[in-house]
Amino acid sequence: MSGFILRNGFKTYPNAFPEELINEFIQKSGVKGILCNEVGSGTEILKRFGEEHIKTGYPIIYTSADSVFQIAAHEEVIPVPKLYEICKVAREILNKPEYNVGTVIARPFVGDRAENFTRTYNRKDFESETFGRTMLDVIKENGKEVIAIGKIQDLFAGRGMTKMIHTKGNADGIERTIEEIKKDTQGLIYTNLVDFDMLYGHRNNIQGYAEALGYFDSKLLEIMNEMKPTDILVITADHGNDPSTPSTDHDREYIPILVYGEQVKENINLGIRSTYADISATILDIFNMEELEGSSFKKEILKEN
Repeated sequence: MSGFILRNGFKTYPNAFPEELINEFIQKSGVKGILCNEVGSGTEILKRFGEEHIKTGYPIIYTSADSVFQIAAHEEVIPVPKLYEICKVAREILNKPEYNVGTVIARPFVGDRAENFTRTYNRKDFESETFGRTMLDVIKENGKEVIAIGKIQDLFAGRGMTKMIHTKGNADGIERTIEEIKKDTQGLIYTNLVDFDMLYGHRNNIQGYAEALGYFDSKLLEIMNEMKPTDILVITADHGNDPSTPSTDHDREYIPILVYGEQVKENINLGIRSTYADISATILDIFNMEELEGSSFKKEILKEN
């Protein structure tokens, strides 16, 4: 989506992590042991291993269909700063070609028993930095602002940004986005609304997902009313996470692309694109900057001057 296509993908671990990886992690991180090392849903794993974690102090390690190394820990057992330190150790190990994991995720949680364990917004992602240039780099290199709201800083390892705003949930992310739209921003505002994924998609919570969509929809007119005549809004996603599917993993590869602005034509069907990278190609084309991967649909959507 942001202009870099990883042609040699990260490794996934459908049978959990190899023993030598876990042993290296234990040795270098200083933890006395680990729990779990399975593939599964984080919420179910907390129910199964959370109470044992509180008793032993051992972090809970698990993965999913994605290339992720997730470390869950109770905030009162392993404080959040310490959990982040452990994740940084894991990140160094997993950068090795033989492991090649895309993301290390800190999964702090609270609660006193299996029935009420809750993951918190202190989640933090530690991404592999092996990716090439993205539209964020190009926009920043050209002297424009790149305002990252929500998880964007983590997703891009803090690269290519001029301002980073962390948020606590969708509502906070939407309000912070509106605040930035009101300013005379010269560049890109890039927002990730994490609740759709974290709270609802991965938990198969159809009702919660529907309510979150309804809330976003209720704020959309406010966003549109704050936009300046030259502003362009793109609503999209980085993957599917349908809460109604049997799996708790990401699903469907097709994503929506909705584009709005005073300069944008009405009722244009962009069809099925060949790559997510068409989005970044279009944004860079609108800025008259160097395009990376993908094909711009700028001429399809913009009104003639």
